[in-house]
Amino acid sequence: MKIRSTTRTCLMLATLAASTTVNAQDKFRVCADPVNPPYSTKEQTGYENKIAALFAAQLGQELEYTWLPDRIGFIRNTLKAENDNGEGFKCDVVMGVPSGFELTDTTKPYFHSSYVLLIAKGRGWDDISDSSQLANLPPDRQEKLKIAMFDRGPGTEWLQQNGLLEQGVPYQSMTGDSEHNVAMQIKQDLHDKVIDMVILWGPMAGYVQSQEKKNHFIAIPMQSASGIKFDYSIAMGVRQSDGKRKQQLNELIDKNLEKIQTIIAGYNIPLLPIPAQREIKDDD
Repeated sequence: MKIRSTTRTCLMLATLAASTTVNAQDKFRVCADPVNPPYSTKEQTGYENKIAALFAAQLGQELEYTWLPDRIGFIRNTLKAENDNGEGFKCDVVMGVPSGFELTDTTKPYFHSSYVLLIAKGRGWDDISDSSQLANLPPDRQEKLKIAMFDRGPGTEWLQQNGLLEQGVPYQSMTGDSEHNVAMQIKQDLHDKVIDMVILWGPMAGYVQSQEKKNHFIAIPMQSASGIKFDYSIAMGVRQSDGKRKQQLNELIDKNLEKIQTIIAGYNIPLLPIPAQREIKDDD
């Protein structure tokens, strides 16, 4: 399923240049986690790194990072933190936040994905083709389930709704580990048979799958239903007062949707059509 892209035209390029509020001599300053594949890494191998590099190049700016683990306080200590000399902020853009994220202003979304049920093959679960089958297994099989259960998120809600909490292996949504993020830990634990399956956000599920040379997993997209949502749109975050930068990023997203889609597709991330966004009027 492809995200529709806009046609690149000279008119759009001229409009972008006219509306740009950051001079070409300035830097494209990104707030990011240095150990957070597939999103960002200090080696700049994540898909958010690639998109940031694309935008910086088109603006004729140097790409600069403020690195901080993406934990509680990340936005406060990066995007909203002033420089030590009191002149300006440490960074200006968070490349990936949920659309409508309350801690930042957000651009238009640039992709839409869903949580995925990943099941390791060859461990007695290869007959599972739909998540609903797990809730209807005979008791003797259900007792053998080893499924990752996070301290928050729709996957845990789903386990609770389907009476599978006792089969959950508990994990923290934020690892507190400076050398491994959640996706890296899940990848290792699936390999070591600590768990056999996990309900994981699309980009992280794509990362886990991409780390295996062969197709070692059954991947089942989770479907949103009444009372539980599995699919989300992702946008870029800026400070609430930075409307001009938001406009600039929106224009870059429009101009580069096809390239962005190609970058993201290279990370095995399941993509869904971006839902239409409600137009917000001044009197809303």
